[in-house]
Amino acid sequence: MGFGRWYRPVLVPETASAATDLDLISFLKTIPDARMLRGVRIPAWYLLLVAVLGILSGCESLRDLERFARRHHSVLTQQLKLELRRPPSDSAFRYFFLQVDVAVLCATISDWTIAQIPGGAVDLDQLVCDGKTLRGSIEPTPGGGSAYGLRPTASTSPR
Repeated sequence: MGFGRWYRPVLVPETASAATDLDLISFLKTIPDARMLRGVRIPAWYLLLVAVLGILSGCESLRDLERFARRHHSVLTQQLKLELRRPPSDSAFRYFFLQVDVAVLCATISDWTIAQIPGGAVDLDQLVCDGKTLRGSIEPTPGGGSAYGLRPTASTSPR
């Protein structure tokens, strides 16, 4: 059996919900998964979501992402109603990121960010994203942390 027989890219069809839903998960689900079909245990959108959350939380390496995924596995799978036996490892992230289409990923995140702006990108010159930990403004989470917010701000030049 040759390699070609087992290699089939898993393409996720684009849905209308990504254009109408503002949540990040809907946008991440439109990114094609180029991994081999055999042995895929963790959905691509979940790997991307954990990576985004981990990076926003200060992860700087694949091992950091693995630790983040392990630490938050039970909460994420419970809230997202997923049945994953174990969190993704650093090699799962490495293997996925070697195959993901970076241009599509960047375009999708850009589309999601612009979708957060009322009115979209009409007359938009620049987009600035500012991440903040909301300390003191809310009750601490059960884990002792605070909520994290990402606020896109649109800017236009005065004419």
